[in-house]
Amino acid sequence: MFRVALLSACLLSLFTVSSVFAMPVKFGCGTHECSKCHTLSVKEASEILKPLNVTVHSIKQAPIQGMFEVLAKRSDQEGVIYVDFAKKKIMQGIIVNVPTMEAVAAHAKEPPQLQKVRMLDHTQLPLQHALVMGVPNATKKLVVFTDPDCPYCRVLHAELIKLEKSGVDVAIYILLYPLPSHPQAYDTSRVLVASKDKTLLNSAFEGKNISKPVGDQGKAEIEAVARFAHSHGISGTPIMVLPNGSVITGVRDFESLKKLLADQ
Repeated sequence: MFRVALLSACLLSLFTVSSVFAMPVKFGCGTHECSKCHTLSVKEASEILKPLNVTVHSIKQAPIQGMFEVLAKRSDQEGVIYVDFAKKKIMQGIIVNVPTMEAVAAHAKEPPQLQKVRMLDHTQLPLQHALVMGVPNATKKLVVFTDPDCPYCRVLHAELIKLEKSGVDVAIYILLYPLPSHPQAYDTSRVLVASKDKTLLNSAFEGKNISKPVGDQGKAEIEAVARFAHSHGISGTPIMVLPNGSVITGVRDFESLKKLLADQ
């Protein structure tokens, strides 16, 4: 149940969206095209998402009732953010089609980073910018694209600490990939990648305050990871690359990770 409950979480971070699902049928939703009643302009979306410092590129009806899907960009990162019809709440994540357990998105056929990446070559990954947990010289490598302010990434990080303490022969490479929906995560990630301090890393994933970066500290490293992620179809977190190069999305508990690694 743990894996199902947290499947493919946080393409990029969940905000409160209770009102999205509270819209009664009497308003007409579900009986015809939602776009006949509900609209969201680029100007409106830009104002709503102003605190995230993103540029709105496209807006579509989301593949789930009650939301708009907004394609937005910040720096070299591009991804989707969902806005509810009331224009009061937002979320960033993925929508999963239950029968197939496949991610679906209105913009899926447009931005390459929303295509489902299945394999990545370890030799091409920007591991020089990673913080390393586990056994640094282990023959097996587990690479994790993660965001310190993503709640699902924090759950995963706790499981990675268990994996590290278990003595499993694996090097865990932490690639910090702060999402546009987490404004503070960018500065936090810069400090972490510059310090390479695992104690500080764990503190950040526990939600503790981290000092601000000085000057351009860590900027080049974080932006290099973002460029790689953007160009290889990685639009959110957490995403893991297993030793054989296969890519999995979402949270796995310690036991699941241990089994996945044993099968490699």
